[in-house]
Amino acid sequence: MGFYANQKIKVNGTAGNYKTVGAMAALKELQRDLENKANDLNKIQKDISKNHQVRKKYTVQLGENELVLKELDLLNEDANVYKLIGPVLVKQDLAEANANVRKRIEYISAELKRLDSTLQDLEEKQNSKKESIFKVQQRIQSLQAGKGKA
Repeated sequence: MGFYANQKIKVNGTAGNYKTVGAMAALKELQRDLENKANDLNKIQKDISKNHQVRKKYTVQLGENELVLKELDLLNEDANVYKLIGPVLVKQDLAEANANVRKRIEYISAELKRLDSTLQDLEEKQNSKKESIFKVQQRIQSLQAGKGKA
């Protein structure tokens, strides 16, 4: 004997305790959907957190490099500049040091812009996922209250 949508069956062996098969199947499907959406939302939130950590690191580096650039701008052209490479201080030309720091600042600024764009996309995805989770929760509540359409 097969079951058809909206066919009433006896549940738990007690008279008067009937549920619609279609509604039960729909409820289980909605609960699976809700669980999947919640997992997706969790992943998006972890990605947002990772983005914030990387962004913080780049922001600190940008500040450090801007400070170095200000210090280099204060020096005379004939000043000695040294760069730390591993455990060794290596003499470097002031113009070369200036150019290197400016390139680093450009790179870090570009990375921060990229991270901002990625963060904006992730936040949009997060809001969309929250809305879809809310809609599924409403449908589940509606089905559980017996008002839903299976």
